[in-house]
Amino acid sequence: MTGQPLSAGITFGLGMISAQHDPRDPRTDAGIYADLLDLCVAAEAAGLDAVWLSEHHFVDDGYLPSLLPTAAAIAARTTRIAVATGVIVAPLHDPVRLAEDAATVDLISGGRLVLGLGAGYRDEEFAGLGRPKEGLGAALDATIDVLREGWAGRPVRIGEWPVLVTPRPVTAGGPPIWIGARTAAGLRRTARRADGLLAARVDPGAFGAQVRRLDDELAALGRPREQITVGVHCPVFAWTTAADAWRLVEPHLHYSEWKYADMVAQPYAARADGPSSLPELTDATRAKLRVGALVGTVAEVADGIGAYAAAAGGHPFHFIARLYWPGMDPALMRQALAVFCEQVGPAVRARLSCS
Repeated sequence: MTGQPLSAGITFGLGMISAQHDPRDPRTDAGIYADLLDLCVAAEAAGLDAVWLSEHHFVDDGYLPSLLPTAAAIAARTTRIAVATGVIVAPLHDPVRLAEDAATVDLISGGRLVLGLGAGYRDEEFAGLGRPKEGLGAALDATIDVLREGWAGRPVRIGEWPVLVTPRPVTAGGPPIWIGARTAAGLRRTARRADGLLAARVDPGAFGAQVRRLDDELAALGRPREQITVGVHCPVFAWTTAADAWRLVEPHLHYSEWKYADMVAQPYAARADGPSSLPELTDATRAKLRVGALVGTVAEVADGIGAYAAAAGGHPFHFIARLYWPGMDPALMRQALAVFCEQVGPAVRARLSCS
């Protein structure tokens, strides 16, 4: 896989690593980072193909803001597994500096970086980093232009002078670029410019519809569909019984889903009453959490992943199991990782080989 997109049949990743500090978690922030590095080492040893990092800024639980430094640390602890960003919010970053940093991580990893990019959505992040929130699609396109040109050794110009991006990445042409997209414009951009599509928080039906729209765009361009890997991530937790699976993961899924909603409320630094409190886990909340989550027995989870694989429509397919849970005991996370790698993955492959 070194230096190549994730593209051989079905591949599996671990996500979405966020380094969040759930207030119920007794660990220090330093301990959380140490444990996430250990988890990535375990993911490689267990045979996974990639680990994925997620970016947000200014969140009161310390949501991972610096993906490429973390990617470099993971790369230094591993030898084979791809290290992927899912996603870097491209308009928040200076494109030349992003090209330099990504090339550096690509060199450190020996060509294992997969650069997932997105346009972003949180007002607080754009305001806090002094970046405009208008024209995000154009900003993403401009960033990709700089990345491709700079990695190819051609001069790029942002200010008065053209500059060269050095050092050059070890991967010819630079790391694979994936785009997190769901809109028609995003899918058009993916068809034109990307090596992979990253879908999120969609059921197999919606995922299949995105893939069909992507295929229409690829056909219009005359671009072979096998050039683009399609990927999706969703919550995953497989255990001996469905009841036990839900009992173990539910508090952490509840925190994770609530925090995403909390992020788009009032900016954290402006909250006079301090941090918001995790709301009670009601029956209504439990019902919402079960929508789109692959939680249950090995067979149930494997069947769910199989539905996504079928929706990929013959594209190379990458499934990202959201097995990283803020606040979960690291030993339990490693157990869930082992169940996924030793039982769920083989069950999925067996189903696909028989279909």
